[in-house]
Amino acid sequence: MGQNNDSSLNGFVLLGFSDHPKLEMVLSGVVTIFYLITLVGNIAIILASLLDSRLHTPMYFFLRNLSFLDLCFTTSIIPQMLVNLWGPNKTIAFVGCVIQLYVYMWLGSIECLLLAVMSYDRFIAICKPLHYLVIMNPHLCLKMIITVWGISLGCSLALCSLTLNLPRCGNNTLNHFLCELPAMIKIACVDTTVVEMSVFALGIVFVLTPLFLILISYGYIARAVLRMKSKAGQRKAINTCGSHLTVVSIFYGTIIYMYLQPGNSTSKDQGKFLTLFYTIFTPSLNPLIYTLRNKDMKEALKKLIRVDYEST
Repeated sequence: MGQNNDSSLNGFVLLGFSDHPKLEMVLSGVVTIFYLITLVGNIAIILASLLDSRLHTPMYFFLRNLSFLDLCFTTSIIPQMLVNLWGPNKTIAFVGCVIQLYVYMWLGSIECLLLAVMSYDRFIAICKPLHYLVIMNPHLCLKMIITVWGISLGCSLALCSLTLNLPRCGNNTLNHFLCELPAMIKIACVDTTVVEMSVFALGIVFVLTPLFLILISYGYIARAVLRMKSKAGQRKAINTCGSHLTVVSIFYGTIIYMYLQPGNSTSKDQGKFLTLFYTIFTPSLNPLIYTLRNKDMKEALKKLIRVDYEST
């Protein structure tokens, strides 16, 4: 840790939306509602896909991982955010801020890579249906998940450690509602060009590379769907991929707009609202997107609700 960072060991101040007190009151209610939706929706998907044997397939294995990831991602942010929104105390302990920074970066990187893995799964299912279960065997699926979590952890450790070692000269006020990498870099009192370039380079690797692979997968999928003679087969393929493509569009659209542009091109409040969108609203939308377009998942959820109702 840098030698001029001692004053920040007492903690950081998260300004959030403190200059808009009325907005904070509204946001606290909205965030609480969306957090509850995220918890209920993602837990329901995990339980339904585990309890229904028809959903013990690679696609739902990855969907369970996405739901678990969204639960962890939002829980690493929202409880602390609600504490800051509800009261005048805007501080976060130094250790708490460091943990949030590492976890936030780690889980965000995982989601980028996981969405690419899910697109590969859809590519195999539609373009090579006869070999799907052989190629996407449980061993490979588990290996892919472990690789995704491991690579993302390495990225988080490298970038966050680099950022935390920047001298801050007593600056401990973050103009954000969470301990985020760009906000931490901005309070450094030295030239941060090297760190910013490192963040940008890894952003290219973790955002644009998976997106490029997703687009290639869907290029092959589109060609395979157009070659199908059965209209029912085409509809099934489109429904299978539609949910994932919707989630990809929302997630990557927001991430690219936020991170892969010049640092001064968005206002501070606009950046906060964009972060709010992809960290809080998107995880609550994912369960709705996957269940509304998925007949098997809807039936599994109905079965889960019936079981709960009968047990009471």
